[in-house]
Amino acid sequence: MHIRELDPSASPLDYYGYELRRAREAAGLTQRALGSIVFCTGSLIGQIETTLKVPTREFSERVDAALGTDGTFSRLVGLVLRSQLPSWFQPFAELESRTTSIATFQAQVVYGLLQTPDYARAVLQAGWADGLDEQVAARLERQRILTREAPPWVWVVLDEVVLHRPFGSDKVMREQLTHLLDLQGRRQVRVQVLPLGVGNHPATAGSFTVLRFDSDPEISYSENYDKGYMTANPDVVRDCSHRYDHLQAAALSIEDSAALIARVREERYAEQPEPDGSAVA
Repeated sequence: MHIRELDPSASPLDYYGYELRRAREAAGLTQRALGSIVFCTGSLIGQIETTLKVPTREFSERVDAALGTDGTFSRLVGLVLRSQLPSWFQPFAELESRTTSIATFQAQVVYGLLQTPDYARAVLQAGWADGLDEQVAARLERQRILTREAPPWVWVVLDEVVLHRPFGSDKVMREQLTHLLDLQGRRQVRVQVLPLGVGNHPATAGSFTVLRFDSDPEISYSENYDKGYMTANPDVVRDCSHRYDHLQAAALSIEDSAALIARVREERYAEQPEPDGSAVA
């Protein structure tokens, strides 16, 4: 059988595949044998070893346990998944993973760190993303910063239209809005809604984000459909910060925002009973 040779320096995915094959062979296991241990097919092991498939975090944790690799693949998979993000977005994702504070205004969709898997899939599918499964996994990987030992403070202002614009089914939207409400219980996450009645606000150009760090300059970030714009220019960052302050002042309080989210969830995306009385999405 011809075995495809990988250049481990070509990409994080190539490095992962190279190391997986090396560790498996060092353990004296065939692809089928390792697959049976980690509850997948030998074919999937081969596809990951040859970069035809992107590994998941769950797969990586199982491989570490099976091969006794002391968390090697669990650490590598973060780099692999980040490499699946659009190339123009990766520098921002790297900074986002190290930030201590995020202030963001979102005019179209829920901020990526707060998206549910199904909502993220619907948003990415609407944007014609290639490799949809990999893109969803990469977006969810970004969210791990919210559960790290010292998570960043995340302040989000959502335009009310985000709550009303459906991505996916009513069930998807209901779960997404429920997730936003659940996140309000975390001390480091705060969500405010800019009501539709606020017609005159300073962010008519669209969504933007400001990242803050302990010792590095603040960064402002905005994007269009195929590229992002990131800068540490103090004048630009200061302007974005002032605009965000005005948005927060015009937005509903955290408590009133939660009440509005709950109301939209029930009025627009409530479960609909079937004729026999059982609830359906």
